Amino acid sequence: MSRPRLLALFSFAAAASLFIALVSGPFPISALLVLDSVLDPTPGLVHDVIWQLRAPRALAAFACGGLLALAGALLQVLLRNALADPYVLGVSSGAALGALLAVTLGAGAVLMNAAALTGAACAIAIVFFLSFRSGEWDMYRLLLTGVVLAAGFSALVSLTLVMAPGVQVKGMLYWLMGDLSYADSPVAAWIVLLVVGAAAMAHAVRLDLLALGEVKARSLGLSVKPLQVAIFVGAALATVAAVLLAGSVGFVGLMVPHAVRLMGVAGHRWLLPLAMLLGGAFLTLADTAARTLAAPQQLPVGVLTAIIGVPVMLWLLGKKRAPL
Repeated sequence: MSRPRLLALFSFAAAASLFIALVSGPFPISALLVLDSVLDPTPGLVHDVIWQLRAPRALAAFACGGLLALAGALLQVLLRNALADPYVLGVSSGAALGALLAVTLGAGAVLMNAAALTGAACAIAIVFFLSFRSGEWDMYRLLLTGVVLAAGFSALVSLTLVMAPGVQVKGMLYWLMGDLSYADSPVAAWIVLLVVGAAAMAHAVRLDLLALGEVKARSLGLSVKPLQVAIFVGAALATVAAVLLAGSVGFVGLMVPHAVRLMGVAGHRWLLPLAMLLGGAFLTLADTAARTLAAPQQLPVGVLTAIIGVPVMLWLLGKKRAPL
């Protein structure tokens, strides 16, 4: 399928996923009522359910999915590995440790987000300064530092769960598994998605050159190190924004860019927008299922993405290797 047709198809899927999120839920709302609420936003029960409950959560899910897919695509070109994951930097584990420590100390939502941001920033700083020395960037050191840091933070997270009061453990586990039930306003996440996505797409040609390898990219006149640092910062910002919004949602950043590449899309001019649209639509539909399958109880969306992601990734890995 041609790139423009794929873009049109994914755009339709994105719009459809948001519409499905608006009509789905324990309180039945027909498609006609949703359209009527859009055209004539008269205050009332239906209007409040759509615009105060479902729409903000659907937009948060879409932004989170788009951010994770964008971060995954950027890290995959940075590490030249189609199976790289946004959480390879240890950002998620650092944010989780900060958030859980804040909850254990009785902090509110604002302080919890601040603590999660601090933990993520510390992880980013440690990975960056241990990987970038004397003007030289070591991809192997970057990968190993992220993996080791994630393992260390995960051990501290487990210790925090053991030490935390029993009444707080369930909420902590939901955050660790990825949950959009308490997602705040998605405005900040959308700003990060649009800014980082636009910046990445503006340098799509340079990303294509870097995907050929550092040596070949340099021979073609590309300034490799500044671009690598910019990719690292962009991927880290996208990951932090997603983690602060929904906790640790797995498989989206790993699976979506790889799936787009298997459709024959290698150039980042098309890969990045397609991945963001597909990632956003996928997580929006997964979150809709998470809040409706066992209603009135809501499931952590990260559980559903893992249940879907494992067989899909195994199937993708069984196919021909995607070009990077």
